[in-house]
This record gives sequence, C-alpha cells and structure tokens, in this order.
Amino acid sequence: MIPEELLEILACPECKGELLFFGEFFVCENCMLRFDVVEDIPDFLLDDAKKITEEELKKLKDERKS
Repeated sequence: MIPEELLEILACPECKGELLFFGEFFVCENCMLRFDVVEDIPDFLLDDAKKITEEELKKLKDERKS
C-alpha cells in the first residue's frame, strides 16, 4: 500500500505533471504513460513505462467511476 502522503507528491518523471493512481499503476494524462507498481514500489523508469491510448485512459476512468 502506498501512503497517501506519497501519492500527493509524486509526479510524472517525464513532464513533472500530475499522476492518476489506479491501484496497481499510475498514469500521466499529459504524456499518456503508464507506470506500474511492483511489490508496492512505483516503477518510474521511463524505459519501463508503457504508452497508452486516449481510449485506454477513458476506459480506465470509466471503470474507476463504476
């Protein structure tokens, strides 16, 4: 579990923008990058980040609302 205080200060390593947290990964809306959380540790290495589409982000946001 990632502490709330840490979630408030984390930023995208590429653009320094705000991150959305989805429990098992973070997403930067600006860069459209997904950063996985491995064993409760966020992996913010740009080489490990996965590019996502706007469609995938929309789906994630919709699922979160449900």
